[in-house]
Amino acid sequence: MLEVRRSPQRRQALLRLGLDDADLRRLVRNHQLQHHHGHYVDAGTDEALARIACACAAYPGSVISHFSAAGLAGLRTWTDSKRSSAPPIDAVWLTRPPTAKRNQRREDIVVRRAGLTSADLTRHQGLPVTSVARTIVDLARELPVREAIVTIDHALRTSTSLADLHAVAERQQRWAGIRRARDSIEFGDPRSESALESIARTVFAAAGLPAPVLQAQFWDGACWLPLRVDFWWPQFRTIAEADGLAKYEGDSAQERRQLMRLSHRRDQRLSDLGVELVHFGWEDTIDLRSDLSARLRAAFRRGQSRSGEAPAWRAPDRHDPTLWPITAPAA
Repeated sequence: MLEVRRSPQRRQALLRLGLDDADLRRLVRNHQLQHHHGHYVDAGTDEALARIACACAAYPGSVISHFSAAGLAGLRTWTDSKRSSAPPIDAVWLTRPPTAKRNQRREDIVVRRAGLTSADLTRHQGLPVTSVARTIVDLARELPVREAIVTIDHALRTSTSLADLHAVAERQQRWAGIRRARDSIEFGDPRSESALESIARTVFAAAGLPAPVLQAQFWDGACWLPLRVDFWWPQFRTIAEADGLAKYEGDSAQERRQLMRLSHRRDQRLSDLGVELVHFGWEDTIDLRSDLSARLRAAFRRGQSRSGEAPAWRAPDRHDPTLWPITAPAA
């Protein structure tokens, strides 16, 4: 049992230690052992981590990568489940050396072959894992921009610098998907605070809309308003707000009503600035039939026709969101 606690073990190894098949079945049934991918591991190990560890043991010399590495690092990921070629994100993802045998076709383990340098590696509870920067670039090579950007924005916001990502991409310059990965990385913005905001930016770009200012704050004549808006087009005097359902979730009906009242009051303060305000949600960004871009273009036209003084605003710098160097009136 001490051997099993140290690392996943095959059945044959445990039989050599004196256990028999009946013992193994009893230990699994009594929740003292877990069995994944042909290996046994201590039941005290977190189940998700146990699955990953056993998959690594099944493919000697492999490194945890892609979605599995992102999960261990606490990185946000998203894929469009309706996409015909959507990857199996719940599988264990591993990377093996280029000389390793090709991946067996299976749904629970995905193996990619690629070179790894010491700079690309780290460890998680003793297991070999690709570094955060390498994980992000691997996902960006694997995924379309609107899916990869969710992880890129989150990483830039929490743990990773743009320079780190560029350094990894430079080492992978001949690999499949690296051009798309570079485009995704360059599009990354740490000011996106949610997956919905990240995906929305790709929708705006695909529709040919001008890039918005993120997290803008407005001057009401006496002070900077504490509220920040998700997207701001000063040239069109238009604000767009990405509304996930969590915004209105509460433990009671009374709490949910209070959240809605606060939201309505917030909208009123923004409207008092003399701007157009557009709300949208997940369906508006994911559904290809969405009229979101048409709604925004209509708001742009209305905003340009507004008279009176435009509001003064400021926003954090893209490369250092702790700085707010812009203070300007809208055009």
